[in-house]
Amino acid sequence: MSLKSLARTAAALMLAAFALGAAAQQPPLPYGSPISLDDAKKVADAAAAEARKINVPEAVAIVDPAGQLVYFERMDNTQTGGVNVALGKARSAALFRRPTKVFGDLLAKGSNFTYLLGLEGAVPVPGGIPIVIGGKIVGGIGTSGGSGEQDVQVSEAGVAALR
Repeated sequence: MSLKSLARTAAALMLAAFALGAAAQQPPLPYGSPISLDDAKKVADAAAAEARKINVPEAVAIVDPAGQLVYFERMDNTQTGGVNVALGKARSAALFRRPTKVFGDLLAKGSNFTYLLGLEGAVPVPGGIPIVIGGKIVGGIGTSGGSGEQDVQVSEAGVAALR
């Protein structure tokens, strides 16, 4: 291994350690009681309203903290492949206590983060967001049907319905 290659690898490892260390300084939010069906419907309704507003048919999945489906809605003309994608995003957000976009952003940083591909259930695609009530994770929302940016916008609108 050349000195230049060794220096590049060391720099990448230090960056990764810094990124993970910064995240480790803040303990993850604790899990709370599962989201109620009424609250899950509020989240899905607000998400679907945002999807209609931006004219993007979406699949919307709401899960509890264990990643189990609580409520699902598929708008007319939503691609059928979006059903499982939305559910996967919701589960990933709840189980790993972070937006799914985080995984994609880390993978984009390079080969030092390819280990993320081996995390069962971690979805590196934007659109999954944890649902937090009272400082505790009560579930997750996942949306699919638009671009990653549109899916995030729709999911954020859904979560905002509980604030």
